[in-house]
Amino acid sequence: MQSCEISSDGADDPLSSGLRTPRQPRVVVIGAGLAGLAATKVLLKRGFTDVTVLEALDHIGGRVQSIKHGETALELGATWIHGGTGNPVYHLAEDNGLLEHTADGETSVGRISLYSKNGVAHYLTNVGKRIPKDLVEEFSDLYNEVYEQTQEFFQHGKPVGAESQNSVGIYTRDVVRKRITMDPDDSESTKKLKLSMLQQYLKVESCESSSPNMDEVSLSEFGEWTEIPGAHYIIPTGFNKIVTLLSRDIPLHTICLNKPVRCIHWNYSAQRDDTNRNNNHNRKTLDAGHPVCVECEDEEWIMADHVIVTVSLGLLKHNHEAMFSPSLPEDKVLAIEKLGISTTDKIFLEYAEPFWSPECNSIQFVWEDEAQLEQMTYPEELWYKKICSFDVLYPPERYGYMLSGWICGEEALCMERCDDETVAETCTELLRHFTGNPDIPKPRRILRSSWGSNQYFRGSYSYTRVGSSGGDFERLAMPLPSANSTKAPALQLLFAGEATHRKYYSTTHGALLSGQREAYRLVEMYQDWQAADTTKPKM
Repeated sequence: MQSCEISSDGADDPLSSGLRTPRQPRVVVIGAGLAGLAATKVLLKRGFTDVTVLEALDHIGGRVQSIKHGETALELGATWIHGGTGNPVYHLAEDNGLLEHTADGETSVGRISLYSKNGVAHYLTNVGKRIPKDLVEEFSDLYNEVYEQTQEFFQHGKPVGAESQNSVGIYTRDVVRKRITMDPDDSESTKKLKLSMLQQYLKVESCESSSPNMDEVSLSEFGEWTEIPGAHYIIPTGFNKIVTLLSRDIPLHTICLNKPVRCIHWNYSAQRDDTNRNNNHNRKTLDAGHPVCVECEDEEWIMADHVIVTVSLGLLKHNHEAMFSPSLPEDKVLAIEKLGISTTDKIFLEYAEPFWSPECNSIQFVWEDEAQLEQMTYPEELWYKKICSFDVLYPPERYGYMLSGWICGEEALCMERCDDETVAETCTELLRHFTGNPDIPKPRRILRSSWGSNQYFRGSYSYTRVGSSGGDFERLAMPLPSANSTKAPALQLLFAGEATHRKYYSTTHGALLSGQREAYRLVEMYQDWQAADTTKPKM
């Protein structure tokens, strides 16, 4: 295990930035993802010298997981830099030359396609037929028009009708179905194809939102998520290069790997519980003046003045009761419970030769028998029906002949429980069925993510579930106690991570900015204390 050094409490160790306290404030950061690394980087730069990062895994990066593939990387986690203007992740990549070799096929300006390039998406039906390109474009225009309407409820304060049940999926399905069925120019067979495409588009939308299905996504809040202007960029050498850049100036001894946390005792609760605990714990004495004690799974106890919690919303949902003592206040627990997080997984299939045509940029699965389906959920044995598409990775000179499939929700968890052989065989049969080509070989390699079953994440990223609001992201982000607290030491617990950013939730830049936000919250507090100290009258 990597060593975890704790700094001394020397009184003559002032912050190098000029902040003064009786001793260095001790900060523990839980999680070495983008939020945790960004927070740590700011604190060290601003003179905090007693900072420790606790990471449960054997590597840093959190939900960034780049797997080396020749001279490039396959991204099991974060894939795109979403927009350029003002995006700190984009500027970090651009300033360090990470985008110099990004090809046109690795830059997307589309919204609905999960991976796009110049080329044609092949919409194939479960009877082995390809839907004509002009029909796809006609439907796509209709869908995108209704998508824009879903943004207006938040952006323009439009009232949400009861019939929509405040659900993006229900609203979209209802409006698009009415438009399709009332079109006098379409034949019944064309209408059926369009209704089937609607279901496929909603599956894609679910993967983008990381929701089980779009019926669970709040219509009244959907438009608050803010898109940064510009294209979406892929880093050819791997998104983990961003992780490397963030961690570059963080001393190795600061980050403790393989160090899962059992419980965070705050507001002196550790002192109250001490008599009930085994005295064999390897921990600092509890009268050292620290209001927080972090209890690790390996029985080590680490004292702190402040703890920045950057764990995923999925982990908080599953474990917040055991993770905090005393329990979190009711408003924060309600925010955790209301907000949504689900699983979006990728399935990479590598082939020796392509079976798709050169202009094909993706294979989209349209099930004609789902035209009137209301619930986009399937029994466990039919998990594969939630795979919405396979995208062709470009350029082939970099990736070889590689497809990237997408699946979300409970069906993604079913996929995670299968072995590689089963998933490879299932995907092969699916591709044969939809292309009408029985000779498609099994892939020579399969690689897939498993964010839902990972005990330290339990999901991919957050969304505004029906019944939640943007305010829940802010409530999740509020520190405990507040900076204005007079009854207890302030800012004992701070919260960062993508699910704590109201406008940029679900993104890497949201995670990075949230970590910086909480670090600067501490910086400002100690600056205020210093200013107050210097204005005291001299006795």
